[in-house]
Amino acid sequence: MRASGEPARVDLAELVETEIATRADPLPVLPRLTPGMTVEVVCHEVRRLVANLLDNAQRHGKHVLQVEVRGDGGHAELVVADDGCGIPPAERAWIFERFARLDTARSRSHGGAGLGLAIVRDIAEAHGGTVTVEESASGGARFVVRLPLADRPDVP
Repeated sequence: MRASGEPARVDLAELVETEIATRADPLPVLPRLTPGMTVEVVCHEVRRLVANLLDNAQRHGKHVLQVEVRGDGGHAELVVADDGCGIPPAERAWIFERFARLDTARSRSHGGAGLGLAIVRDIAEAHGGTVTVEESASGGARFVVRLPLADRPDVP
């Protein structure tokens, strides 16, 4: 990987696998990582994006997290899903705003400052990508980050 701030071509699955391996989280992470999803990114920024999504899922999950990297057309998708209580549809649009927190009664020491998902959105957009949230198969939250592939099959 290259110096801080310099874009590099990296395999998103390898980057995610490395981030998962460096953590000592209380909930197990079940990875399904498709190799060869090459993206051109500032590595430390995308590692922060992954860490923020994992931190969020660890905070709200109950038993296990699922992390997937896969291809979808000209994009690599990173999916982080938990089995927590989920995010109501009416609140999904604003959770990516700075200082957004679903439970206003929580203290910052237990619930975070409400910046993590805003940082995820900013990093994804800075790399030409997007982030969305929906309900996971287990009823929790499922975040999907889409980043353009470095070797997009739909671009000559």
